[in-house]
Amino acid sequence: MRIKLTTLAAVSVATLVLTSCGSDDGGDGDTGDGATGDGATGDGATGGLAGEGTGDDCVIEGDVAVGAALSLTGAAASYGESQQSGLELAAKHLAEKGGVTYDLTIEDDQTDPRQGITVFEQFVGDDVSVIIGPTLSNGAFQAQPIAQEGGVPVLAISNTASGITAQGDYIFRDSLTEQQVIPQTIATAAQTYGLERVIVMYSNDDAFTESGYEVFAESLESEGIEVIDTLTFSKADTDFRTLLTEARDTEPDAVVVSGLIEAAIPLVTQARELGIDVPIIGGNGFNNPQLMADAGDAAEGVVVGAAWNSASDNPENVAFLEAYDAEYDAAPDQFAAQAYTGLMLIDYAVRSNCSAERDDIKAALGEIDAVPTVLGEISINDDRDAEHPAVVQVVEDGAFAVLE
Repeated sequence: MRIKLTTLAAVSVATLVLTSCGSDDGGDGDTGDGATGDGATGDGATGGLAGEGTGDDCVIEGDVAVGAALSLTGAAASYGESQQSGLELAAKHLAEKGGVTYDLTIEDDQTDPRQGITVFEQFVGDDVSVIIGPTLSNGAFQAQPIAQEGGVPVLAISNTASGITAQGDYIFRDSLTEQQVIPQTIATAAQTYGLERVIVMYSNDDAFTESGYEVFAESLESEGIEVIDTLTFSKADTDFRTLLTEARDTEPDAVVVSGLIEAAIPLVTQARELGIDVPIIGGNGFNNPQLMADAGDAAEGVVVGAAWNSASDNPENVAFLEAYDAEYDAAPDQFAAQAYTGLMLIDYAVRSNCSAERDDIKAALGEIDAVPTVLGEISINDDRDAEHPAVVQVVEDGAFAVLE
């Protein structure tokens, strides 16, 4: 396993020798005969990438090139850093599994959709077999058409906005959509806290947070909860006192927020300083241990829907938690778990057809059904979206706990 961590401005190479709790699910896809795909780019991801056998017995002679576009700098760096750790741990585990050798290149998209386009163009031209990322939905909407046109499968590992996979039949994701998580979050919070009247806040200059807001609004209406007012802000804002004072004066039962972690931390902190002690319900952008680390006691009682919870006792997750702690001396977050799962699903797809040709990976990703993973059993539906259990969390004693 070779891992290259680079940017297009400066290059830093990280070489890791990695270890696995690789899945033994095998994979017995319908075309486990080593047939090769003929992809939209003709001879992209060429030569030596169709092997023999299937599942754990698959052997491919050539290196399988995987490109990952992550936000390692810029506003979403905290998410991208977690994703990098998850991918590198998965790569470590797959290196021990053997039979298939992955050449993983991680590029920094700098939380800039224009840079994401550049990275995707590079990956398509470099004949990678599959692309992971980008970190944010904004970047995904801009970059994914390049992969679609080039016939390169993409696995989104954190994009939750509506319409991500609708960009083409080469686009998949293992991250749950906001539509899959937020309704459950609002329903659980409504029942737990007896919500009747709420204030809604969201950043209206970001595709992910706008999509989250739309689902929040629909879910609140479905639950019969009155929205007293809807307050908007910019994703670059850090001072929310004026908006929060306005919110406090309406005496809501909860404050519902769709925003990125960079806004979530000061918003939650300032809300508590202003005496807002009702539950704050956040979207997927709140799913980050940095919330508790930086907001401290102010984060207590924050409610967040999630695709993963560390308390899950499925065998894959227990092994992942132990391995992550041993590797990084830290606990993973949802973004690390989804990234780890992403590379494991790619390996499952490659081994299903024992081929890393682009079209064979595309076909196998679409056939994933009830595969055991860190996130739980995952299936890919007809819209190329992941289906697996969601969870509603609340911050208690500085950590996410399941809200029941």
